[in-house]
Amino acid sequence: MDWFQEIDGYCERLSPAYWAEPINAVTNAAFLIAAFVMWRRVRGQGMPLAMMLVLILAAIGIGSYLFHTHAQVWAAMTDVVPILLYILVYIFAINRDVWHMRPVPAGLLTALFIPYAAATVPLFQFVPGLGGSSAYAPVPLLILIYAFLLRHRVPETARGLAVGAVILIASITFRALDEPICGQVPLGTHFLWHILNAIMLGWMIEVYRRHMVRASQS
Repeated sequence: MDWFQEIDGYCERLSPAYWAEPINAVTNAAFLIAAFVMWRRVRGQGMPLAMMLVLILAAIGIGSYLFHTHAQVWAAMTDVVPILLYILVYIFAINRDVWHMRPVPAGLLTALFIPYAAATVPLFQFVPGLGGSSAYAPVPLLILIYAFLLRHRVPETARGLAVGAVILIASITFRALDEPICGQVPLGTHFLWHILNAIMLGWMIEVYRRHMVRASQS
């Protein structure tokens, strides 16, 4: 693998220059803002997994910034790895603290996300217009499945998860539209993926935080 191979995958990028994607680069500040807001909300509340998610959220912003400035394979890894880590930590948190699984079963069920994604991504690739965004489509589906299964057990948490899934669906839609409407919108729409994703990821931490607060008061 050539770690320094250049990647040109977004409407805004017209050259290999560092600032070829200024809007896509700058809007990654939304992740850092969301991380700061949620850090203030979860600090001192005895929620180590929530704090870990906050740190990963900040790492997503940094990694995505590196990708949209350097636009090379190594930078792409700093973008996607924190996203995957966030997903896995969040699933584990829900399994352990909402479903009340022991850590080992919660971890094993979390690991099933990998084969789940491997099985569903090829199916989403058949959806017209989804393109490369099909790699993310299994995530809102999984969130909706969890929300459905939890609707009677913890209805408020289930509603929060469903809201997060809807925001993510909107976010993926804008990501998928980036190239198709590039001729009409020269800046593309990928920056909206950043903004909505930052809101969604911060919201998901808030959903978990609220659940933990309610659980401690019951």
